Amino acid sequence: MERILVTGGAGFIGSHLCERLVNEGCDVICLDNYFTGSKDNIRHLLGNDRFELVRHDVTTPYYAEVDKIYNLACPASPVHYQYNPIKTVKTSFYGALNMLGLAKRVKAKILQASTSEVYGDPVIHPQVETYWGHVNPIGARSCYDEGKRAAETLFMDYHRQHNLRIKIVRIFNTYGPRMNPNDGRVVSNFIVQALTGRNITIYGDGSQTRSFQYIDDLVEGLVRMMKTGDDFTGPVNIGNPGEFSMLQLANEVIRLTRSRSSIVFKPLPSDDPKQRQPDIFLAFEKLNGWQPTVTLEEGLVKTIAYFDQIL
Repeated sequence: MERILVTGGAGFIGSHLCERLVNEGCDVICLDNYFTGSKDNIRHLLGNDRFELVRHDVTTPYYAEVDKIYNLACPASPVHYQYNPIKTVKTSFYGALNMLGLAKRVKAKILQASTSEVYGDPVIHPQVETYWGHVNPIGARSCYDEGKRAAETLFMDYHRQHNLRIKIVRIFNTYGPRMNPNDGRVVSNFIVQALTGRNITIYGDGSQTRSFQYIDDLVEGLVRMMKTGDDFTGPVNIGNPGEFSMLQLANEVIRLTRSRSSIVFKPLPSDDPKQRQPDIFLAFEKLNGWQPTVTLEEGLVKTIAYFDQIL
């Protein structure tokens, strides 16, 4: 039985990962400070003797004997990571530093949940892992973008200097049940607005694109990445290459919810990327043919059903 630490384990992604690992027979320690995570996300696991919940902030060291570490702790939606940008940078940097220190002490394999935001507003499309990005280091989103970039640097330096077994995954837009209805992400925003009969808000003219992957596809990618050999560190893109404009997504949500909401347009926030699409050739090659299996319509139907229940 492997003992696995998941930081940010009570969050949207972390809770699904914890559930998957527990179901596979792993002994899971879920670490979270509940800034964006919630006990409700992992409440169904609390009675399981293979699951342990610890309230802890990763900006301070944590000690445990574990075999593997998934470092997911960091607010990931603009509303949350811009609420306290200094805390966001500290979470990315010190969280990575503390978890790398733990991994070094106990000789654990460690995975960093990085982000497609490291590419910034890309001038290469689709984005490949060899692209260094086009990021504003002093903008409103920089606390998240540059925090994650610094964390990747730390991971690579620990690997080079201490031969630490590391994995870096760049996660593209992910959605599904257990998203926070107030997190400001486009999928949750559109669904909540549609279900409550409010206007659906699009920032800009709606032509900017994103690629949306369902949570189950991401968790499968994370688990497969952790199982790869020590010779492959990443970074590797995990995302759905299907590209949709904001206007297409809004219309699809309206259709699936049978909503009478109207679409309204507001000014585009600063540094908002115009395009986002992953090149997943490397993931397919290194992760045993990994590729997304859930279509946008299938995923939206499941996500809408979840929000309809909690609203």
